[in-house]
Amino acid sequence: MGRSLRTVGTLKAYENQAGVLVKNYVLADPYIPYTSILLGILTCKLAYDLSQLISTFYSRNYNALTKIQRMEWNNRGISTFHAVFISIMSLYFVFWSELFSDQNHSGLVTFRNSSISTFALGLSVGYFLSDLAMICWRYPSLGGPEYVLHHSLAAIAVAYAMYMGEGQLYTFMVLLSEVTTPWINIRWYLDVSGLKKSSAYIINGVIIFFSWLVARILLFGYMFYHVYIHHNQVMRMHTAGSLLVFVVPVALAIMNLMWFGKILKGLKKTLLKET
Repeated sequence: MGRSLRTVGTLKAYENQAGVLVKNYVLADPYIPYTSILLGILTCKLAYDLSQLISTFYSRNYNALTKIQRMEWNNRGISTFHAVFISIMSLYFVFWSELFSDQNHSGLVTFRNSSISTFALGLSVGYFLSDLAMICWRYPSLGGPEYVLHHSLAAIAVAYAMYMGEGQLYTFMVLLSEVTTPWINIRWYLDVSGLKKSSAYIINGVIIFFSWLVARILLFGYMFYHVYIHHNQVMRMHTAGSLLVFVVPVALAIMNLMWFGKILKGLKKTLLKET
């Protein structure tokens, strides 16, 4: 009985020490940018391995794919996991949190940040770095120059907002466009699984069209309007931060419009085949 109590006490002491370690180092403000990026990279590795393990045992189509297709399958599992996470965080900070609300008068909106917002952005930086490394490693099998440009711009802008604590609201507005990613990945999964003519493929295409229209076209318009009415606050950021707020969203918006044209063309082609 005494030995059992001592064991419980020892475990409790280790638990307390671990809690102190996490609080004082892992989640301490000075270390958040570094620990969050590292955790983001490790999470990507875990998501890749889980996708590989689960797909091997539960998907008949997975084992019939080529090596590069299996790699892309697992890589899309990572991007889906990141997209769900960052979309939820972005929705919260952009529309529900009081941190960036106009009713919050605690400083300029362009300089507001919190430990949670910084940590979320760090995880996203870890993802973009991991995915960019995969794309470059297997270039151009996992994506062409447009993907390299997209991920490079995203990694730079998100890393700046995370590290400097500037323009985090606009960063989350842009990251909210990741809500379209799971549907893009599902479309690819259906395609390589031989289900391109299925009703699920058509429905998914319609969802992609509307989600892209809202998250990557209309929301960007709202962000540009928000930047316009808060122009004086944006100009009080560091020069690099102001440039990123103006240049990166514009570049991404142009790419989004180009891809939207392809989506619209593909949807029209698919629907015409069904009529």
